[in-house]
Amino acid sequence: MSLAVEVSGEANPLSIQALYRTLAAAASTDSQQIKSGTLQLQCWEKHPGHYSALQTIFIDVSLPLEVRHLCIIQLKNGIDKYWRKTAPNALKKDEKDQIRARSIDSGTREPDSRLALQNALVIAKIVRYEYPHDWPDAISSIVSNLRSTYQPNRNPLELTRALLILLEVIKELSTARLQRTRASLQAAAMEVLQVLGKIYIDKVQTWTSSFQLGGNDEGGAIDSAEQSLIALRVLRRLLNAGWDFPNRSPEVEHLWLLLTTHFKDMLTLAADESSSPHMHIRRLIEKHLRQIAKLHRNLAKDHPAGFALLPDSTHLVSAYWSLIMRFGATFGSQTLVASGGGNGAHQNTDSGDVPIMEYLSLKGLLLLRACVKMVFNPAQSMRYSQPQDKAEKARSREIIKGDLLTEEFAQTMMQTLVTRFFVFRPQDLRDWEEEAEEWERREEGQDDVWEFSIRSCAEKLFLELMLNYKAQLVQPILTVFREVASTQNTNIFLKDSVYSAVGLSASVLEDKIDFSSFLNATLANEVQINQPGYNILRRRIAILLGQWLPVKEGLNRSLVYQIFQHLLDRQDPLNDLVVRITAGRQLKNIIIPFEFTIAGFEPYCATILGHLMALIQEVDLTETKLALLNTLSTLVQSAEDGIMPFADQIISFLPPLWEQAGEEFLMKQSVLGILSSLMAAMKGNSRKYHSLIIPLIDSSVDNDSPNRVYLLEDAIDLWATVLQQTPPTGVAAVVPLVPHLFPMLEAGSDTLRRGLEITETYFYLAPSQMLASIDVFLPSFVNLLESAKREVAGSVLSIVELAIRSALKLGGQNSLVTLTSQLLHYNFLQTMLSGLRSAHQAHEGSGPNRSKTWLDILVETDYLSILSRLALSSPNLFIDATKAAVPDEQFDTFVEWLLREWFRHLDNISHPEKKKLNTLALTALLQTGQSWILGHLQDLMAVWTEVVLELYDDDSADRDCLIYTDPDALKGEDETAEQEGQRKLIFVDPVHRLDFKLYVREHLQQTVASCGGSESFQAEWVVNVDRDVLQEFSKVGIL
Repeated sequence: MSLAVEVSGEANPLSIQALYRTLAAAASTDSQQIKSGTLQLQCWEKHPGHYSALQTIFIDVSLPLEVRHLCIIQLKNGIDKYWRKTAPNALKKDEKDQIRARSIDSGTREPDSRLALQNALVIAKIVRYEYPHDWPDAISSIVSNLRSTYQPNRNPLELTRALLILLEVIKELSTARLQRTRASLQAAAMEVLQVLGKIYIDKVQTWTSSFQLGGNDEGGAIDSAEQSLIALRVLRRLLNAGWDFPNRSPEVEHLWLLLTTHFKDMLTLAADESSSPHMHIRRLIEKHLRQIAKLHRNLAKDHPAGFALLPDSTHLVSAYWSLIMRFGATFGSQTLVASGGGNGAHQNTDSGDVPIMEYLSLKGLLLLRACVKMVFNPAQSMRYSQPQDKAEKARSREIIKGDLLTEEFAQTMMQTLVTRFFVFRPQDLRDWEEEAEEWERREEGQDDVWEFSIRSCAEKLFLELMLNYKAQLVQPILTVFREVASTQNTNIFLKDSVYSAVGLSASVLEDKIDFSSFLNATLANEVQINQPGYNILRRRIAILLGQWLPVKEGLNRSLVYQIFQHLLDRQDPLNDLVVRITAGRQLKNIIIPFEFTIAGFEPYCATILGHLMALIQEVDLTETKLALLNTLSTLVQSAEDGIMPFADQIISFLPPLWEQAGEEFLMKQSVLGILSSLMAAMKGNSRKYHSLIIPLIDSSVDNDSPNRVYLLEDAIDLWATVLQQTPPTGVAAVVPLVPHLFPMLEAGSDTLRRGLEITETYFYLAPSQMLASIDVFLPSFVNLLESAKREVAGSVLSIVELAIRSALKLGGQNSLVTLTSQLLHYNFLQTMLSGLRSAHQAHEGSGPNRSKTWLDILVETDYLSILSRLALSSPNLFIDATKAAVPDEQFDTFVEWLLREWFRHLDNISHPEKKKLNTLALTALLQTGQSWILGHLQDLMAVWTEVVLELYDDDSADRDCLIYTDPDALKGEDETAEQEGQRKLIFVDPVHRLDFKLYVREHLQQTVASCGGSESFQAEWVVNVDRDVLQEFSKVGIL
């Protein structure tokens, strides 16, 4: 067989022989050959015929295994990259058809199990992309292949391979998110069930008969058991994803009853220690049980109503409970001596290492929890419910609640969970001693870890019961609690279980237990008992307080702080690592509630901080360090400025921790977060730590730093906080960070918004330095105006307006002229005027052919505000700048359309300060005495009237309400340095210094005089003003 495809520009054309040699090189052990072979494969992967050639080599079973393995891996990766029609260099249809046509048959005949799995994954991916539109008979072809392999004269291995292909295809389709794909699977589900169900039943009968009758064909029995296991794995997924209402299908009901029978029979075989089947057979039996248990749990979770309405579902759950009861009898430890044997409570229960009874007990607890949620917290669906659906849901809840979750059963469950599954196992006690950190981390596991732990799942189920059966369960819990809640009771394991239950149900028992007395009389004494085993109780007390303080008011917080100070003390031998880590974690819950005050915590703060920071240094697991650092961060945030006396203690600890973190960027992120909170609390006093903090910011935001990708966001938060708290005298230390802003101001940058915020802060804190480098910022600002969103453009314009105000304040007209020249040089003003022109053209037009403007209405306000700043400061500068910005246009023509748009837009400005600024600027243009502004006298009078009515009211004593006379009037209680800069700049702003009426009156009088007096002014300009406008203007008292 030969294939040669000449590739343009390639020295090595693609052919079967060349591809085989390249694959052999890439699969060799020689590094040079691997490198050259890999590069050649990358060159070929985009060329037609490459992937079909890979499949040709793969299906040749005479070739070396490592070459064929590389072939199928390359093919699988290529399907991910190039199979979609929309993908760049997508595979052609004829090549897809060739790959598809050979995949099922080659996979069925594949002798190697690893390669067979990879080929099955290839088929599954193709089906995911092409079924049903481009490969409508995909499922039928696979089922037909399965049916043909289930013939007496066929090699048994072929049936195993066909089942494997079906498994991966159903697995792929069942996890699809698109409703179209799931609907296609459901349409084919019955066809698959009919064939697969028969194979499963026949194979189970074959190997169970062989086992019970003691046949000689042990190998055949193992083959049958393996095949029935694969079939069961497919059925589990098919029943869950193939029907929205499995209870409505007679075929599903029949299989359900059959699986229930198999579950009972196989459980008997697995539990019978007297029988001694082959170890491999026993393992296969247990795997069957695991699959059926997964099916039970998945149906109850995903199809709660369907599960409840399937035959004997409540009896099935009751059977699980019986199994749980038997397993619970031997679950926990009643002695402090860790006996040999036993399994860890937090092993992955989906692995085959967990004993089958433990696995099934866990699934039973999960099943019971699903039933409780089914009744009391049914999942809400966005899908329209038919009347039949609603009726089935109601009936399913009635069945579960009436036949299963009775009040008596709820009490039995609660008692069993607390007394048998809340207790520690012997393995827990060993792990506590031998691998303390890892054990503590598992116990505090978040997310869905409870689904894999007997005790954690029992706690979840207990809480569900307490929330939904309060009337029935509160009193029994209280009775047991009162029996054990004294220092005289020394049953540590029972106490730990009961305290655990009381902690979990804190929100339920809040008003039922006198927790204050319990804290003072019992807990405070028990944490001081120095007897073997009381470390277990100390850990539980830390957790218990962390659960109750957020829900119970009025507790003796001082005593609680003393308890945690004691539990964190390493000098006490009973405060082992688990106790101290637990106390460090739970301290966060103690200092979060609103009752927390730094004044009450201050007497213990230094000691607790010392213990906590020493503990962070002591532990090894990054996850544990992060949890303890989170507690420290919470303390800093909650204490606010009360943390200042302890700032030196914290600061001295963080830089060494930063260095120790190395490549652990999550820990560095946490350090940056703590520093940010600390700087916010320290306010102006944070300046003394700049020498330590600024280098951290610098190394984290530097564009060339490898740390940037991990630390940028947190470093920016710290940078912004430092700036906000930096007084003017400390600005020099933070100015060197300014160059790091430039990469952040690129359009599309994730940090653009924060970069603009920090840039604006710098203009308030260091205006002279920022004005000196404005030419570096302007190119980015222009790009952002042209391409950015409204919010970004608004921020840019706000910064430029701030720059204009700062230039005027610092250097007067000369500084503003320089800045204006820079705005022209970098086309900033030109871009603004182009936007205003597009808005004018859009407003002038009408009808379907009216042009559209890209300028947002709010951004237009900001454009005009910048022009207003220039015009208000110097009308001549405004004229010169605009003439330079539009050199190819007659100024009279330009200024006419600009003023028309300007006056038109004033109606859209609702902000009083912005409106006053624009009106002052237009009034200032009267100084020119030019006809292009005097011709808009009517527009001016109309807007003057409107602004006066906004700024002056009856109670203002004819005073402009935007005038500020006291610089300290705007000063906030906790004013930052940035806010101080804003306040001072506001106070010198003409908008807040110029009385509007007086300003207009003076300019109008000067204009009248320059026009030759009142009569001349009246005859030439006022005569053109509408009588009503003139009448209204005369009422506002400007003249």
